[in-house]
Amino acid sequence: MGTFHRLHLIRQVDLFTLRLFLSAIEEQQIGRAAIRENIAASTATKRIQILEDIAGIQLLERGPKGVVPTPAGAVLARYVRRIFDGLEDLHAEIASFTEGVRGELTIASARTILVPFLARELGEYSREYPLVHLAVHDVENAEIVRQVAHGQADIGVFAAAYELDLEGVDVTPYRRDRLVAVVRRDHWLSERSGVTFEDLLPENLIAVGSMLGAFRAAARRLDREFEPEYTVRSASVAISLVQAGLGVTVQPECLVTRETLSGVAMVELAEPWAVRKIHIATARGRTVSPAARAFVNRLLDHPADDRGSTSPS
Repeated sequence: MGTFHRLHLIRQVDLFTLRLFLSAIEEQQIGRAAIRENIAASTATKRIQILEDIAGIQLLERGPKGVVPTPAGAVLARYVRRIFDGLEDLHAEIASFTEGVRGELTIASARTILVPFLARELGEYSREYPLVHLAVHDVENAEIVRQVAHGQADIGVFAAAYELDLEGVDVTPYRRDRLVAVVRRDHWLSERSGVTFEDLLPENLIAVGSMLGAFRAAARRLDREFEPEYTVRSASVAISLVQAGLGVTVQPECLVTRETLSGVAMVELAEPWAVRKIHIATARGRTVSPAARAFVNRLLDHPADDRGSTSPS
């Protein structure tokens, strides 16, 4: 065979031949690939032979039981699959101009982000893009990142934390909010302008499960261990326990509403980690769908004063 020539390949090989080549590998027989692509077996054989001539190297090993790719054929197959994946993305983006954004969009986030921030965004997005089916997963930080990295969610919105493995995701800063201490109004700390984590430790600090990692890390920096008496799943339950006089808690300021402030006071948490940085995650190296891109743009397009109690990241 001749020598591989890139321009020769571009000029003479059509997409149908490349699809036929992939079908032959997947079916492991040129005859079955011909049936799948609705052409004669002799025509399929000739097209693949021409492809090998143009590539200048054998691409398929022929045997009595069928065909398998040669090492060179496996390389070509990998790049051809990328071409067809790109064509699917192209079709989806072009279709969004002619048919409107449509499809399915799965978002993973935590309750402490969904309730104050994303619920309204999701409602507005749903009204703007009625052809998109929304699915929302209410999960904790580590699970948010895992679902996005493994393709189980298109977008994740999570709070930055030191222990998170971000290897499989691309991250975009979204907004910030503050963590505050919540104590009973008759608690001695309620008169303070600010408290530290060390101040809170002896006061039976009630932890929401998603914040255990941050609390334990803060305790280790003080050469202490943190094993809470009460661990709960939601901010509202933690605040209810504070109202009942069972301890103190730390919560995102955005979750402490006028209703939950009954009988409790917010006190500034004077710690470097009290600023909660919230990020948007998408799968690393994958093209996001038009529906996902529209949602991310919606989150990022809101003005700074609509992004929580402090300036955005």
